[in-house]
Amino acid sequence: MIRWLRRMVLALLPLLGGCASVGYYWQATSGHLSLIQSARPIEHWLAQESSPQVLRQRLQLMARIRAFASQQLHLPDNASYRSYADLGRSAAVWNVVAAPSDSLQLQKWCFLVAGCVTYKGYFSEAAARQEAARLAAEGLETAVLPVPAYSTLGWLNWVGGDPLLNTFALYPEGELARLIFHELAHQVVYVSDDTAFNESFATAVERLGGQAWLAQASDAARTEHALIDGRRRQWRDLAMQLRRELMAIYKGPRAQEADTGWQQSRQVAHQSFMRRYEALKTSWGGYAGYDRWVAGLNNAQLGALAEYEDLTPGFEQLWQRAGNWPAFYEEVRRLAALPKAQRHALLKQGSAQVTGEGAELRSAKAE
Repeated sequence: MIRWLRRMVLALLPLLGGCASVGYYWQATSGHLSLIQSARPIEHWLAQESSPQVLRQRLQLMARIRAFASQQLHLPDNASYRSYADLGRSAAVWNVVAAPSDSLQLQKWCFLVAGCVTYKGYFSEAAARQEAARLAAEGLETAVLPVPAYSTLGWLNWVGGDPLLNTFALYPEGELARLIFHELAHQVVYVSDDTAFNESFATAVERLGGQAWLAQASDAARTEHALIDGRRRQWRDLAMQLRRELMAIYKGPRAQEADTGWQQSRQVAHQSFMRRYEALKTSWGGYAGYDRWVAGLNNAQLGALAEYEDLTPGFEQLWQRAGNWPAFYEEVRRLAALPKAQRHALLKQGSAQVTGEGAELRSAKAE
């Protein structure tokens, strides 16, 4: 099957459109097919006497999380996340993101099926860093972000779907549940050419779904997650504060007039952020889990973070008004049908209403 798929993809590569090259499509397709080829059903691994006990326990936990996703969160009940693969590496893919030195607007790349997105994924870290270096030579600020999982949007469920991976199998229970819920959410609603909408929606599902999972989990799992999530929220607030400061600097009159004074203002903002981060680390007892991100701080990293955060509060408010998962997904689909500017505005204003509580979505669509 895999060999046949490779031949089919190779035959189709010259016909693919978008900004990506044939070589890029081949590495992406070949990389994913190799991943699928490595996957085996969870039952296979559990039946193997050679499977370590730790892996057995994690697979059983992931199977329970997967069942919870469909039964309680009404996420797709399909082939995805019912098999497991050990890739022998620390990330599923490495995403390259890039932005100008005077803007937080991320570079976009356009692909078949996925449309235009603000990242470019590679199955080889070396290839990702080579692309980042090329973009940096053009004057862009870049980052290479290791990604533990990604979604094929349900398009490949017929060949086994997206597998569970060693890259996240040992995550703490709460983080593991959130990741699986996030990736499955992409199979519910995905809008071409709108990374912020897609990632913010999936982030809202992971947070709300994670809360539901932890409500029935052990006290130990809840305590562990509270510590992890508390630190994450504090770090995120700090980073988003810097983002707001930089947005004001880049949009200011000096930046618009090509005055180099904005560069000094940016440096001051970065230095202030570093002082606040060091104080935050001290309050954490020296926990250094975000040091690597901070060491590479630039516009590309801040832009990528915003894709997952800007619209999430709007989705969370929408869920509260919907009151249940099916109604929430239906309203998200209504939003997805609107023009991009309108759906973003509704989410940012917190005015997206569910059917029966308001007519914002219906009237906006009618316009």
